[in-house]
Amino acid sequence: MNNLSTIQELFKSPVALKAIIDEIPMGILLLDPQRRIITLNRTLEALTGFYREEAAGIGCHHILRSRICFKECPLLKMDKHSEPVSYQSDIINKDRQRIPIRVTMAPVIDLKGDIAGYLEAVEDIRAINTHHAETHQAFSFSHIIGKSPKMEKLFQMLPLIAQNDSSVLITGETGTGKDMLAEAIHESSSRAKGPFIKVNCGALPETLLESELFGHRKGAFTGAVENKTGRFRLAQNGTLFLTEIGDLPLSLQIKLLTFLDDKIVYPLGSSKGVHVDVRVIAGTHRDLEEMVHAGKFREDLLFRLNVVRVHLPPLREREEDLRLLIDHFLNNFSMHFGKSIKGFTSKALNLLKTYSYPGNVRELRNIIEYSVNICQDDRVDIDHLPAYLIEAPHEKSIHAETGGLRKSMGDKRQKVRKDIQGDSWPDIEKQMILDALYRSGGRRSKAAELLGWGRSTLWRKMKQYDIS
Repeated sequence: MNNLSTIQELFKSPVALKAIIDEIPMGILLLDPQRRIITLNRTLEALTGFYREEAAGIGCHHILRSRICFKECPLLKMDKHSEPVSYQSDIINKDRQRIPIRVTMAPVIDLKGDIAGYLEAVEDIRAINTHHAETHQAFSFSHIIGKSPKMEKLFQMLPLIAQNDSSVLITGETGTGKDMLAEAIHESSSRAKGPFIKVNCGALPETLLESELFGHRKGAFTGAVENKTGRFRLAQNGTLFLTEIGDLPLSLQIKLLTFLDDKIVYPLGSSKGVHVDVRVIAGTHRDLEEMVHAGKFREDLLFRLNVVRVHLPPLREREEDLRLLIDHFLNNFSMHFGKSIKGFTSKALNLLKTYSYPGNVRELRNIIEYSVNICQDDRVDIDHLPAYLIEAPHEKSIHAETGGLRKSMGDKRQKVRKDIQGDSWPDIEKQMILDALYRSGGRRSKAAELLGWGRSTLWRKMKQYDIS
């Protein structure tokens, strides 16, 4: 970057500098000659999770935390004659999320021909990154994979959901992938080049959460020594994902409802609103309708968020996906750890197939990561699985499944017999189906009701177990 006549004035005028770089739709970082941060723009705040006030004066590697920072930073070789350098790497943001980026670096030269500092332009390339070759496109949407009927139906809906700006409510048990789905919707939308900002509504006390979401003015409360841009404004032209929306305090539910109606943010300590163009996606593992009846969640906010509802099924309802996910995680972690693991032994695979996964896909992912990490052979054996899986007999997982199934049937007088036994979960499930068909006189709809399933699920399982 040659002879910027106003660079010294800009460095001495943070207000003017902020106004200029905040209009640039990619991350901008300005450094002094010692590679300490002078300032960064709003886009990079959103990408890294660090505000410019807390980043000022700190070495850039503490904020970007890029892989290249710990190898050989190009800035170390730059002098006043250097040309701009561009490279691809990744950063670890404040939420410990790994984000692929493209960085362009250049020295800033003053009128005397000396280095006045450095400029870095940081581009988020998640939206244009290709998927891993092992992920079959027919069974995926973004980084989410599956081939079960419920997931196939979901994949058909998601492109349509991504291309509109309606609020989305994602429901599902803990570990089903709500965060990943929200980001996939963002990356497939017209807002993909904008920031994706995530806020956990249950992670902060009410006073701090309000400031984090809506921002505050200097002096708004004790300790507010500077103006703060809230997450809504950081998500400008992008998507704000409010995870665990069921934990949002009632007072902030009112403020969120107001924003959804008029798209205006009112920072703490200010009566002047700021218009923000943001799409809101909310996620929860709670039953919001039940919370409405209990007076813990506003009904009008539920209606406003529930324009489009997407439910992620638990892993126990995605039997066709289990092997697909196991192989997917095995391939990913084998490459990540530089190992050549071909698969699983039959004992290890059987244990993985019969476990109930109360932590859903996240738990399965952690199990495979652990196993690949410690495995020194060409196949993962039962001894490489986490101890809690090995110590628990198969029957414990089976009883957990049957217990959950019986519970799902409510207080109906007719229940699945408790004396059904078998050597594995498939044996027990087959006996349960036969028992339900016998007691319903062969009527499938009644048998499905006794089992707590849909008719299509019963038909599919009858075909699986060759029950005519």
